[in-house]
Amino acid sequence: MRRPVLPGDVAAVARALLEVAPKARAPLCDEIFTGAATAMIHVSQTGQLHPRWGDGSLNAAARRFVLADEPGYDDLSYLDATQVVLDRLRMNLRQHDR
Repeated sequence: MRRPVLPGDVAAVARALLEVAPKARAPLCDEIFTGAATAMIHVSQTGQLHPRWGDGSLNAAARRFVLADEPGYDDLSYLDATQVVLDRLRMNLRQHDR
């Protein structure tokens, strides 16, 4: 079971990544994805939001952190952060489909 990943989820995680140094982005992205997965399990078992990670969405998990204002796609740092998120998403989807 997995939640749909919406454009707002990707944007929220990328905005969280913008608030940390480039070297810290992949670890933070992993933490957010893990938090969302933890919350999804918690919600499915209890019917209640996870106290730290929310409803199981990436958006809710990302909002545990400071989010940068959303820039446009002409911002190279935002593109880099978004790529980190998309790469992690691709990896998760491939693992889930096995």
